[in-house]
Amino acid sequence: MTKIRLTKEFRFEMAHALYNYDGLCKNIHGHSYILQVTVLGVPEQDPASPKLGMVMDFGDLKAIVNREIVNELDHAIVVSNKVAPELIASLGQMGERHFILNYQPTCENMLIDFVDRLQKALPPQVELFSLKLHETANSFAEWYASDN
Repeated sequence: MTKIRLTKEFRFEMAHALYNYDGLCKNIHGHSYILQVTVLGVPEQDPASPKLGMVMDFGDLKAIVNREIVNELDHAIVVSNKVAPELIASLGQMGERHFILNYQPTCENMLIDFVDRLQKALPPQVELFSLKLHETANSFAEWYASDN
């Protein structure tokens, strides 16, 4: 059976700060993230299926990624659990939408988190092939299933 890859791109705005970092990213700052999600599978072969010829409906992929990642992180402040929660609380309404993670919110670590979330949410006949997360227009991290 022929396997096909599908890719869908997502965009979201998110602020973060890297705790105890030795560069500018120790300050709260934001990015316009671009996330590319690529899945792999065999197109549906059952002529009676409404998904005939599809690995997965792009709308279904969009719903999963939005539910698991984008809707949660868009326009949020994300920091490591090393940051005192009262610091974020002191931001008042500017910090209402925040997440305190058990990891440093680097592009690399966020990809590892996203892989875990998506692998649990994808239908069983569809594999997560790769993720690419742009933090800026010319800086990104990538994850490939074949590397892991």
